[in-house]
Amino acid sequence: MENSNGWSILRIADAPIEIEDGDRGKNYPKQADFTLSGYCLFLNAGNVTLDGFRFDDCKFISSEKDNKLRKGKLLREDLVMTTRGTVGNVAYYDESVPYDHIRINSGMVIFRPETDSLLPLFLYQYLRSKAFKDQVHALRTGSAQPQLPIRDINRIEIPLPPLPQQEAIAAILGALDDKIELNRRMNETLEAMARAIFKSWFVDFDPVRAKLDGRHPPGMDADTAALFPDSFEHVDGELVPEGWRPTTLGEEIDFQTGFAFKSKHFSESPPGIRLARGMNVKEGEFFWGNQSRYWPEVTPGIEEYLLQKGDVLIGMDGSKVGKNWVRVRESDLPCLLVQRVARLRQAESIGENFVWLIVSDPEFRFYVDAVKTGTSIPHISGGQIKNYDFIRPPIGENKLFEGFESLVAPLTEQADNNHAESQTLAETRDALLPKLLSGEIRVADAEIIAEGVV
Repeated sequence: MENSNGWSILRIADAPIEIEDGDRGKNYPKQADFTLSGYCLFLNAGNVTLDGFRFDDCKFISSEKDNKLRKGKLLREDLVMTTRGTVGNVAYYDESVPYDHIRINSGMVIFRPETDSLLPLFLYQYLRSKAFKDQVHALRTGSAQPQLPIRDINRIEIPLPPLPQQEAIAAILGALDDKIELNRRMNETLEAMARAIFKSWFVDFDPVRAKLDGRHPPGMDADTAALFPDSFEHVDGELVPEGWRPTTLGEEIDFQTGFAFKSKHFSESPPGIRLARGMNVKEGEFFWGNQSRYWPEVTPGIEEYLLQKGDVLIGMDGSKVGKNWVRVRESDLPCLLVQRVARLRQAESIGENFVWLIVSDPEFRFYVDAVKTGTSIPHISGGQIKNYDFIRPPIGENKLFEGFESLVAPLTEQADNNHAESQTLAETRDALLPKLLSGEIRVADAEIIAEGVV
């Protein structure tokens, strides 16, 4: 079969692609085999996302265990797709990935293209396209635990342009991806800068220690330095800056949990108001994609559940409770808060940047681990979130918090601008591919469009 460009349309079973699943035999790693560092990265579902690989939660196996497994090991330029649970996420194992030894788990497959007729970068772009994902969605089975076995993957159709066209398409879309990746790295740096300031001021009390030693706090103007005391005192057995006292999140913020929207009224696409559900709240980022759900309209009684820019959300259930939080951006709105998700909003004292930094701080995660309940589905209550305590300057003295917000807000604003730009780039990328494949636009025209956006 051919498309309007005269390019072949093949089922994956007939395409120049080898598909390999993981080793599911007796040597499949058990929990005791995993370590936090080691010889071979053993992928989990969180490592393969809508946007490619993510390596902030990794598990490894030893070289001895790796050598006992028969299949499922990646080679450079392989592609990985999730096939169980969250089905259809794809990542590309190119030279930028910092691990030389990687294996997939039993809920993934490897695509290994024959590079003399199918370029890995072109295949990667197609596997991320709506055309591919629509076929995945139609073929997957199961509701509680969706899955897509290899026999059904082989039924999916893909286009096979001549190599020069594959190369041109991959280059155009790859340029957009490169800019998205650059923005992501910039945002990591901006976030690290904000975290460093937060830790210095409110965890390590570096400005107080400097003044105690008779030094001016490094890199700080005189007005800001004057907001910090020059000594410590003991409060409830803890050494804290003089005049500072314990408080709790519940005393300092506007707290709310979500509304019990009825799922029978959800829709999977607009129009409507997007819902912030537990499965959308991940580790610092919203996960939308095929988990997006919409409510028909905002009616009297639910206006109070509309989110605002700067709100911080915490998922209250699941294996990663304490890690799953997001800060709401302008591009996420309008959005409604759903039950089992907590919303933290700045009040009169602390600002929105302080809120997200304290919730995303490792100390908050340790606290959640200590107080959460449940084993199969860990849970944290609204009361437990509000009871989280920290040290703050005297009540009524908010100038220090104001100084902190004025210092951190430009970093957050730049990160939000980068994020919004990346969304535009991703939308452009996703719109160009089907038009290129159908012949609606030429490669030369797509190059102009891509250059204009970048």
